[in-house]
Amino acid sequence: MRAHPWLLAALALVAFAGNSLLCRAALAAGAIDPLSFTAVRLASGAVALLALARGMARGPWRRPLMLFAYAIAFSLAYVRIGAGIGALALFAAVQITMWGGGWLAGHRPRAAESQGLALSIAGLLALTLPGATAPDLIGVALMSAAGVAWGVYSLAGRGSKKPLAETAFAFALAAPLGIACALPGPLHWTPRGLALAATSGALTSGVGYAIWYAALPSLTPAQAGLVQLSVPVLAAAAALPLLGEAPTMRLAIAAVLVLSGIALALIRRN
Repeated sequence: MRAHPWLLAALALVAFAGNSLLCRAALAAGAIDPLSFTAVRLASGAVALLALARGMARGPWRRPLMLFAYAIAFSLAYVRIGAGIGALALFAAVQITMWGGGWLAGHRPRAAESQGLALSIAGLLALTLPGATAPDLIGVALMSAAGVAWGVYSLAGRGSKKPLAETAFAFALAAPLGIACALPGPLHWTPRGLALAATSGALTSGVGYAIWYAALPSLTPAQAGLVQLSVPVLAAAAALPLLGEAPTMRLAIAAVLVLSGIALALIRRN
């Protein structure tokens, strides 16, 4: 019996949240440097995806470049900011980029989806306003850049008939870029750091994308985009017991705004 699409989607979202937790756990503790983490993550992700897809299919050449840009900015950001804050900045930037790309392509969102986007942007702004509890702005900027890169990567893959195989292609080409970037050093890793990076690549990236693509055909484009905004909440909630991150009112307000945007767009659309 096949798993329900929403169950698959939920498992994929947990995997995506796991990426933030694994990266932050490795880098905050100094178990590995960010460039080595990126290289290992991309390489192990390529191996896992090639096995799951049983090969690869060539996609647009800009996708490997955008995947590499996303991965390295993601790692550099998590040296400076917590998992919950990073996941919120990442997925807000992804959705803003994808909505903007759709707008430029002539796809006008419905009123409720536009209102949901506005709330998501408000949540991101609430996170970055100056104040005593404001996160590191360079870290937020790096994670927002990672979100833009992932948004462009996703837009370039719209209409793909073999999304998993094309993702394997993107990882296979991005991995050498990650290795080349890391080799000049200085490099630092421990067995724990390497294990966290490999798990991020093979499990929460490779297997996570495989599960996501299995669920995707049963979701509308708006649903697929908006449910991903629940990832920051999952990451922030898990970071409390697993990473010892302290909750803040700023993060709570930003999360409420983002979730309100999801609910507004999904409920009115349905």
